[in-house]
Amino acid sequence: MRPFLAAFLACLLAAAMPTGSADATDDEAALRELKTVLWPRAYFTKDVKLLDRILAEEFQSVDDEGSWSSKAEEITWLSNNRPTYDSLTFKIRRLEVFNGDTAIVAGTGTIRGKDQSGEYVGEYQSSNIFIKRDGTWRAVASHVSGYRKVP
Repeated sequence: MRPFLAAFLACLLAAAMPTGSADATDDEAALRELKTVLWPRAYFTKDVKLLDRILAEEFQSVDDEGSWSSKAEEITWLSNNRPTYDSLTFKIRRLEVFNGDTAIVAGTGTIRGKDQSGEYVGEYQSSNIFIKRDGTWRAVASHVSGYRKVP
């Protein structure tokens, strides 16, 4: 009877201990929505307020040509430019949360549109670092590289 009691108590303790898996699942879902839905929507619809909520004040970005920009510069660019594409999708290839408040989201962006040569598809690679403050995920860094038109 004693081994049964010990096993029962061990199961009871294990069930009572927080695992953090629900939080991790919520964090991953929030980050997926940010990177695959909200961030592309902000650029496509020129939603400056949405982009302001996504980017942390200290946000810095490096584009595919090696140019750096701040949050203010990104917002100004968005305010003054129209999208030249018809759609933008992002496929996440890496999503990791560290210590519950820092995350890496990386993957491949696909842009579809028309230019003077006709319809095109372009791809790029992007790595992003997010931090969680007061329960909200915000981007602090972004790096884009390898833009190319896909045949």
